[in-house]
Amino acid sequence: MAHGNKWRLSYLVIAVSIFALDRVTKAAISSGMPLHTSENIIPGFFDLVHARNTGVAFSMFSDASPFIKSFLIPLFSAAAVVMVLVLLWKSDPAARRLRYALVVILSGAAGNLYERAVYGYVVDFLDVYVGTYHWPAFNVADSAITIGAGLLLLDSVRGAAEEPETQRSS
Repeated sequence: MAHGNKWRLSYLVIAVSIFALDRVTKAAISSGMPLHTSENIIPGFFDLVHARNTGVAFSMFSDASPFIKSFLIPLFSAAAVVMVLVLLWKSDPAARRLRYALVVILSGAAGNLYERAVYGYVVDFLDVYVGTYHWPAFNVADSAITIGAGLLLLDSVRGAAEEPETQRSS
């Protein structure tokens, strides 16, 4: 295998692993917990729940028309997956932080897109809260997207900090 494609295979393994973890956890919740139930795991902080999100992040657009939920949301999700794939494919092999970030985002976006396209909703099951303040329920795919976005932010901050040093050494 050519060196140029070796990194692509390793990142594909990461993406497939995260996608599979997302699918397995959603299937476990769907088959093991009745819909709209919860199980306390860490009192005052964390529950497992079984919720279905027909909208997008944080259930935005869950009350939207069927056209928006069944056509526009999946279309925009698919466009995002394609965009991340293109960015990943065209990225400089030396830009490791950027590539890790894109792979993690890609795997999460693909996980939610798959479920939305097949079932018309996304299973959310992680419920984090403090007292009466609840973060909206989320899943492994959402976590991957959030971690990937954090890695992108870190990459841009570190990249900006490293840029002057690169220019000095020229």
